[in-house]
Amino acid sequence: MGLHSQVLQNTMLLHEEARKNLASFKHRIVVISGKGGVGKSFVSSMLALALAEMGKNVALFDADIYGSSIPQLLGLQSVRLQADEEGRILPAEGPLGLRVVAMNLIVDAPETPIVWRGPLASRAIIELMAKVKWGSGDYLVVDMPPGTGDIAITIAQLMPRETYAIVVTAPNILSEVVVAKAINFAISTNLRLLGIVENMSYFKCPHCGRETSIMGKIGGEHLASKYNTTVLIKIPLDPYINEAIDRGAPYILVERDGEAAKTIRELASKVVKLIERGRVEA
Repeated sequence: MGLHSQVLQNTMLLHEEARKNLASFKHRIVVISGKGGVGKSFVSSMLALALAEMGKNVALFDADIYGSSIPQLLGLQSVRLQADEEGRILPAEGPLGLRVVAMNLIVDAPETPIVWRGPLASRAIIELMAKVKWGSGDYLVVDMPPGTGDIAITIAQLMPRETYAIVVTAPNILSEVVVAKAINFAISTNLRLLGIVENMSYFKCPHCGRETSIMGKIGGEHLASKYNTTVLIKIPLDPYINEAIDRGAPYILVERDGEAAKTIRELASKVVKLIERGRVEA
């Protein structure tokens, strides 16, 4: 067998193993955004924790190779992934039994940059999906890289058909072009769109209860209607989120009564209802 044929065969075997691992979860949710800076990783990690709080068996895959931040959001920044006797990579154990895989749990230090071109980064993602000992579970939540490049395409193409997508955006970034790119990406890669999460939507005064649109006010419902989807939830700004991140503590677990924590739990309930009751349009 020639070298080219051997490489092709190895790649096909990796793809097959990756698909098998991904199919071991009952449900898969990819969290995407048209661009960075909208809090996609925050939504991914807190949604995963909220699902675990509901008694679901959840794994979280930080596929944002160049900007891995899930470990910091979950307080796992000092943890490193280990391997079993067979050489399979074992997910880190996060809060509430959450199984976590992230590039920042492999590199020597969180600030170490990943200086890889697209094809190499895509190959690394495939190997992680294939060689991690994921086990089985109720939900796999995937924090996708921002945009619609090589890595995002690779992940989406390896996902089983029954895979769902949540689009995360924010005021002043919630433009038709950005939302359309993310939604059209989901459609073109056969992901089933659950809806839009509008992050940093407003600030609710803790004293008078007045809501203020600090980041701007753009009609998310109008855009959702235009693209035949819905705004699942509007997550408010909460100063305690940054405090929790600075401490390396999971926000919804340390600020259980926070305004944003309540909306995230509401998001998890909506997601479970939509997926498990089969109310998502193909």
